[in-house]
Amino acid sequence: MINQKKPVSLFSTTILVIANMIGTGVFTTLGFQLASVHSPFSAIMLWVVGGIVSFCGALAYGELGAMMPRSGGEYAYLTEIYHPAIGFLTGSVSIVVGFGAPIALAAMALGRYAGGAFPGVDETAVAVAAIVALTLVHLVDVRFGCHFQNVFTVGKILLIAAFVVAGFAMPHPQKIGLPESLDELEAVFNPAFAVGLVYVSFAYSGWNASAYIAEEIPRPERNLSISLFLGTLFVALCYILLNLVFLLTVPAGELSGKVEIGYLSAKAIFGEGGVRLMTMLICLALISTLSSMIMVGPRVAGAMGEDIKALGFLAVRSKRGVPVRAVLIQSSVAILFALASAFNFVLTYVGFTLTLFTCMAVLGVFVLRFREPHRQRPFKTWGYPVVPALYLAVNGWMLCYLVIQRPLPSAFCLMTVASLLVLYKWLMNRQSPTAWRREEKR
Repeated sequence: MINQKKPVSLFSTTILVIANMIGTGVFTTLGFQLASVHSPFSAIMLWVVGGIVSFCGALAYGELGAMMPRSGGEYAYLTEIYHPAIGFLTGSVSIVVGFGAPIALAAMALGRYAGGAFPGVDETAVAVAAIVALTLVHLVDVRFGCHFQNVFTVGKILLIAAFVVAGFAMPHPQKIGLPESLDELEAVFNPAFAVGLVYVSFAYSGWNASAYIAEEIPRPERNLSISLFLGTLFVALCYILLNLVFLLTVPAGELSGKVEIGYLSAKAIFGEGGVRLMTMLICLALISTLSSMIMVGPRVAGAMGEDIKALGFLAVRSKRGVPVRAVLIQSSVAILFALASAFNFVLTYVGFTLTLFTCMAVLGVFVLRFREPHRQRPFKTWGYPVVPALYLAVNGWMLCYLVIQRPLPSAFCLMTVASLLVLYKWLMNRQSPTAWRREEKR
């Protein structure tokens, strides 16, 4: 715990959630969705369903965070709800790939856009430089990092707002109507919709960001849940409006299967100059997202260091409250990924793993309601038990589909779990018998 005034305000915490969520996904995935569902109505419904499911998850995390206002996210929740070994599994995956690989991916994307804007620039060097620069920003001071984060994220929001307004002001928009047949409505329940929802879930990931820094938020039993709700609702609204603009400005047939959705729409709205605007918007989105992940991720390692003696060096904080070693280790992992430039398969399988652990956290709402019905709950999940059950049902549907269609990533997930359990046992054996028993009883 930081022995000073909590440095991350409610506004900064909400901005952190928004920054974690809005990356490149919303500007690039609509074409893949249209290739699966073939209908503008179904494509918009994907983003609506994704927003509803994410908000259900935020409501469940609001209850868990109010009961357990500790930094670390799923690591803290699963450790207390199930067993320290389960917490160790999710924490380890988060540290190595859950944050390290996405940081590298975002940095490499930033390098590619910089290379497009300034031909001849070394894209890998830009990616590494971005990670190093933002790491230094968050090593200085928690409040300074928050202010930096707020400025870039607000700039990103203003550009998105301007883009949406300009899109809706187009004189001759494309037509997006209600479903013309029952078959189009039923398409929402077929496997192709599940495929599209996987892409949407990737774009919505990050809705739980503030759960990782709970100890640095004033009144976390109240402000944690508020930041989750406001951030998730705001991003869901942005995503729906952005995708409406994409479909209103460019025919759906021209978007199907394309990656450069944002470019095509910006070009239709602003002409050739729109490409530069979209490049600026995506670069801002990437810098903001990079900054938020570099800030949030090390809190998982810090929480693990507080519990596991062998990892105690990760819990060390500077006088200004920064978990310096955890930040440096995470950024080093991200730089290695960026230099290797070979982690697409890793991202596929770890996406399955992290979704599994998130579902286990939401399931924990049911477990704690049954096991500890009289425990104080400053916030209770709205619509319980329907809301958490809906989150589990939709994500369970996606996980089952991924197991059937992509068995290899699922197998690697199980191998990862087995190897991390062996590592956990070894680390526990290095602790004293008293520490072992205390950890097992948590």
